[in-house]
Amino acid sequence: MVSGEGQVPYTGQSGLLHAVLLDGRGAARQLGWHEVEQWRPEQGSLWLHFDYTDDGVADWLRRGSGVPPLVAEALLTEETRPRTTTIDEGLLVALRGVNLNPESQPEDMVSIRLWVEERRVISTRKRRLLSVTDLLEQLRKGRGPEDSASVLVDLADLLVWRMGATVDSFEDSIDSLEDRVLSESNAALRADLGRLRKQTITLRRYLSPQREALARLLQERVPWLEEPRRLQLREVSDRLLRHIEDIDAVRERAAVTQEELMSRISEQLNSRMYVLSVVAAVFLPLGFLTGLLGINVGGIPGTDSPQAFYVFCGVLAVAVLIQLVVFRWKRWL
Repeated sequence: MVSGEGQVPYTGQSGLLHAVLLDGRGAARQLGWHEVEQWRPEQGSLWLHFDYTDDGVADWLRRGSGVPPLVAEALLTEETRPRTTTIDEGLLVALRGVNLNPESQPEDMVSIRLWVEERRVISTRKRRLLSVTDLLEQLRKGRGPEDSASVLVDLADLLVWRMGATVDSFEDSIDSLEDRVLSESNAALRADLGRLRKQTITLRRYLSPQREALARLLQERVPWLEEPRRLQLREVSDRLLRHIEDIDAVRERAAVTQEELMSRISEQLNSRMYVLSVVAAVFLPLGFLTGLLGINVGGIPGTDSPQAFYVFCGVLAVAVLIQLVVFRWKRWL
């Protein structure tokens, strides 16, 4: 197919990540770009997966794919929110999965955009999504999707399934942090709690619209999305709801743990300030007496007595004892 006037025809070699033809029994056959060009709906369901950052892919989607212009732009957009939109008899779906790529954070979610027709699926992404790899592996083993609707449902299922490990890791983290609060109170613990709260808040921000997208998908009435597939989608949506509830629980536990940590730190600070206040109260009159007798003027009592220093020390000791008795009587100690 030609990308545009005066340009080299798109060969599918750069931005095409895979092209598979489903056999309707759970397996699929890899296709080259020439076979993709010759594909007809009666041959079976076709799944094309692209890297949308490739210039050739962008041009093909706009000019050679046959999809509506609105769909082409949605498949190429950089920022997208999980959603489901019906256009004619096709579904435009944007979903997100946890980022399980090396040296990445799970809450930095990876988006995938899909245009699903009765006999064709076109999906685009920027970063690698392991759920797509899982789906291809199922096709290789002959246990994969059978048609376009199955590709959509199974991919949504895998995206939600892979979230489970991340949610479990959050729960393990908050369990550990709750135990650490009982034994330590330091800056590292506060930083770990803050990081966990940030991760859960970010993940929750993306999962809520994803649940809305799945709920909307259940409501859309396209003829090729049959009732068994809708039942599967309902199970996926319910599982996603459980993940959201678990994340909310972790976030609330993290908030309570952080409050408990701040309370313990405040108690420690108050205890130290209390000790300092008692010490200052004890030494305040002593400092007054020593300062008074230390002024360099005539008339200071005891200047000519060799026993005056010991008498004065005794007076200071008696003053400290009287203060301690008063503090005890007032229940300040």
